Amino acid sequence: MTSQTTVDTTGPGDKASALSDPAPARGMRGHPWLTLITVAVGVMMVALDGTIVAIANPAIQKDLGASFADVQWITNGYFLALAVSLITAGKLGDRFGHRQTFLIGVTGFAAASGAIGLSNSIAMVVTFRVLQGLFGALLMPAALGLLRATFPAEKLNMAIGIWGMVIGASTAGGPILGGVLVEHVNWQSVFFINVPVGALALVLGLLILLDHRAENAPRSFDALGIVLLSGAMFCLVWALIKAPSWGWGDGTTWTFIAASVLAFAAFAFWETRVKEPLIPLGLFRSVPLSAGVVLMVLMAIAFMGGLFFVTFYLQNVHGMSPIDAGLHLLPLTGMMIVGSPAAGAMITKLGPRIPLAGGMVATAVAMYGMSTLKTGTGSLTMSLWFALLGLGLAPVMVGATEVIVGNAPMELSGVAGGLQQAAMQIGGSLGTAVLGAVMASKVDNDLAGNWKDAGLPPLTPAQAHQASEAVQVGVAPVPKGVPAEVAAKITSVAHDTFISGMSLASLVAAGVAAVAVLVALLTKRGINAEAGAGVGHI
Repeated sequence: MTSQTTVDTTGPGDKASALSDPAPARGMRGHPWLTLITVAVGVMMVALDGTIVAIANPAIQKDLGASFADVQWITNGYFLALAVSLITAGKLGDRFGHRQTFLIGVTGFAAASGAIGLSNSIAMVVTFRVLQGLFGALLMPAALGLLRATFPAEKLNMAIGIWGMVIGASTAGGPILGGVLVEHVNWQSVFFINVPVGALALVLGLLILLDHRAENAPRSFDALGIVLLSGAMFCLVWALIKAPSWGWGDGTTWTFIAASVLAFAAFAFWETRVKEPLIPLGLFRSVPLSAGVVLMVLMAIAFMGGLFFVTFYLQNVHGMSPIDAGLHLLPLTGMMIVGSPAAGAMITKLGPRIPLAGGMVATAVAMYGMSTLKTGTGSLTMSLWFALLGLGLAPVMVGATEVIVGNAPMELSGVAGGLQQAAMQIGGSLGTAVLGAVMASKVDNDLAGNWKDAGLPPLTPAQAHQASEAVQVGVAPVPKGVPAEVAAKITSVAHDTFISGMSLASLVAAGVAAVAVLVALLTKRGINAEAGAGVGHI
């Protein structure tokens, strides 16, 4: 293979790094496009699991006799383990090789999935969901590291575009597939489906993936750095998860946020002292890389936070089944599937700045359009806004990923992949928490007045609180046995109040997307992208 150098952003004068392959690529081994197919199968399994499980939660709750809080832990345990571990998992890939970490991640994720399907208690389900998150954290950055090391610069954006297409299609297809499996088989099948997919990814990985190592890859572990960063991430994500139930004014919420800030500060200080830091702070001297991380956070806030309410809007206001709601989101998915490879080609030709800024403009306009949705909005209008959102997200998912990974030196490609994934997870959590607070505040402010204007009987404080919580997810708090006329009034008030809250939250998301346009202008093509251009077969 042809050895090429990268620019090391850890400090001036440091030795440039180069790929050091154990063997030249021959036949299938190390073939770039076959490598892409292999990592796409593994990533598909994780992305599908992110949404397919939500459909199974009610059946799990009923079958295992779990409480609502228990069921929340099915999601929260997975999300916490994933978010806290991503950067450390990326470092493991840099240290031991991305092929090994990918194969371990695939095997562990599939095994944990099968164990969940065999579980007979909610405690076992939650435990294995946490393990799923840990193994998923190993898999995701390793996939990006393998693509970065295998594809030359002129093909990397196209590869990341197809990678993003697989994630988008799997994420959106989860509710549809999950609905079919839960309805016609059982909830266990939602997890068992990962076993054959994982086995396929493992076989392909053993046959096709070629290990790549940077010559100056890390040789030691920053144990204290891992503890400090993991603690900081845990406190932050935990505060964001629990803020809706604790309240944003509650001391516990701010105690965890303060602990997170302190841990991040201690981590940053320690990283300047340790010989081989977990994340060399010099990495962030790259303005494009830093802008890419911020852009990924802002994009996830606008997208995941805004879309969170759309699912309630479709199911609880329009009365759609989960499968029908998933089908109505197909325009978004379809545009991401079509747009991601096209965005990769465009970014290769023009560079990331214009496509990224244009994508965030489209995202801002789409979120503004979603703020105009009403209880009687037709499917065509909804589809137009969903399609525009998918069209805007495609170049951002592809371009921001390339900016982050491509501006990092090869020996930190796993850490860069972990940063990209962690930025998405934190952004999604922030979006759901912050926009959820906006929704809750708007509903609390409007519900009492709307209730009174409709001529409905006054509510006690306890009843008003329960009604507000129901309306925040689009559910009409209709008591049993009330006359049909009163039930219709309550439903109308609940849905109108929910729409007002969703509209405000969508406007805030549009504002976040507009800010992201300015951040996108700071990005540029990865200065280290050609480090992985040494393998043939293209």
